[in-house]
Amino acid sequence: MSTAGESRLARLSVLFDTLLARRQHAAGINTFQIYVNEILAHAGFSFDRRTSIKHVSLDTADILIVALAEDDQTTSESLWQFAEQGGVVIILAGSGSLAQRAGCAISTALTAGYATLPASPAEGTPLRFLSAMPWNITESTSLSVEGIGKLEAGRPGGELMGPLIVRTSVGTGVIERWAVDVASTVVALQQGVEPVRRDGQPAPDGSAQINEGILKADDGFTLDWTLDRRTTSTGQPYFAYPYADLWREVLINRLLLLARERGLALPFVDYWPPGVQSVALISHDSDLNNNDSALTTLRLEQEHAIHSTWCILEPGYAPEVYQQIKAQGHELAFHYNSVEHEQYRWDASEFTRQFEWLKAAAQLETVASNKNHYTRFEGWGDLFVWLETAGIELDQTRGPSKRGNVGLLFGTCHPFFPIAWHDEDNRLYDVLELGFLTQDMDLGNWADSSAIAPFIDAVQRVRGVAHFLFHPIHLHQQEAVRKAFAAVISELRQRGFPFWTSRQINDWERARRTLRVEGIDGQGRCQVRRTSGHGPLGQVVVWAPGATEADEAGNALVGERFGLPCRGQIVEVM
Repeated sequence: MSTAGESRLARLSVLFDTLLARRQHAAGINTFQIYVNEILAHAGFSFDRRTSIKHVSLDTADILIVALAEDDQTTSESLWQFAEQGGVVIILAGSGSLAQRAGCAISTALTAGYATLPASPAEGTPLRFLSAMPWNITESTSLSVEGIGKLEAGRPGGELMGPLIVRTSVGTGVIERWAVDVASTVVALQQGVEPVRRDGQPAPDGSAQINEGILKADDGFTLDWTLDRRTTSTGQPYFAYPYADLWREVLINRLLLLARERGLALPFVDYWPPGVQSVALISHDSDLNNNDSALTTLRLEQEHAIHSTWCILEPGYAPEVYQQIKAQGHELAFHYNSVEHEQYRWDASEFTRQFEWLKAAAQLETVASNKNHYTRFEGWGDLFVWLETAGIELDQTRGPSKRGNVGLLFGTCHPFFPIAWHDEDNRLYDVLELGFLTQDMDLGNWADSSAIAPFIDAVQRVRGVAHFLFHPIHLHQQEAVRKAFAAVISELRQRGFPFWTSRQINDWERARRTLRVEGIDGQGRCQVRRTSGHGPLGQVVVWAPGATEADEAGNALVGERFGLPCRGQIVEVM
């Protein structure tokens, strides 16, 4: 597994000052910087958490990611000494008191713009950010300082505002300081920058009138209607770029490069099981609850030999339909309705009432996932608290509600744990979020099927989940939708996507996160321990950058991960 020069496992730590976080929470300030822990956990890394600069030492860490720390001379001196003695420091947007010592001057703070990073997983795609605090290298410095990447104001190709990363060599170590707080940027892309309390701004071309008086997930999206959409050959607009996923990848890429520079191995557990590059999810919402439409959909799925997730809306189907859905191996899920013109409301007790109805009607002891009717959403964390209370572990609500905002409008096609607002101390909710790309297709007033290939291209780029939603009522009534359904399945199958249910995705994601790489033996094989027993796991792949030649017997796994050539090993986990 390890390559020449990689003598031992890198010890990775994240510094997040909890006392500082408490003061900021009390002042009504979010500390989304802690989300770097979620980024690392989803990427499959093993790492330690440090709650104070006093707990940081080269005796326990080789690489330190500074997420949140006091911006004072004491902290700056500790970080400098850590690097000077051979450590690697990665600072995400803070530590202004260190700028001058690192050979830099603090520049003007930026609002929305785009960052580029050559020779990275995002090469060729300017990455949208919502804020940045650049440093510029001072001409008089005698230090070895390098600018990596660049920041452009406002739009791709806009005014150059400085490097994305400033790298300063310090003694035998290095400090890399990012102008963009990647963790907070990912949160803003995935969840917005404020609670949903009002309609969002509609698309200027009239293709997505999200300001129709119904609060929804897409009212809080943070992408640009002009800069972040592309059009297909038919003129269908779509959000093209998995920005949040690419920000994750460029951060991980730099982390792995820094470990390799130090001759350290930094293994990580793959997103998916051996042989799986990406996953497909087909979900259905039972709107109108027509029994014949359900039977048509079941027949189509049997013909195509796939399993799917069915989100059931009150008053639901006949009991025998639920039995057939179960018998064919599909998942029954919840479809919470809070649409006021249908005489429902956004309310915890109403959520519970409908959920209890579903369990009784469909004879379910547990329900793994939910998608809100109309993609209804209010506030910041209400829904996730209700889901936690109900024991529902995955939500699918964050998706497009209009023809013109299909695609990656939340910047991600990966399952992620959302973060709470400061009034809940920015904790992670115990609910995975997994959005969808589009509803149906070729209905005339909705997106058309020319977007299928571009959607799947984007998902494959970041090895995520291609989640397509089809309503049984449209599959039953519209031949064009049936053809689009067949085209989606055919394209996914040709590209090697296995079809999973949301329950399967949830169980896999949670189970693989229980693994910790604890060492490397004399043969270069990673020693993996499971920290808890959340469901069956089986085989996983553990990767690390290295030579990509197979061994003499051809047994070594080789491939590219996070923009780097890697070698992998299959580990059997009970």
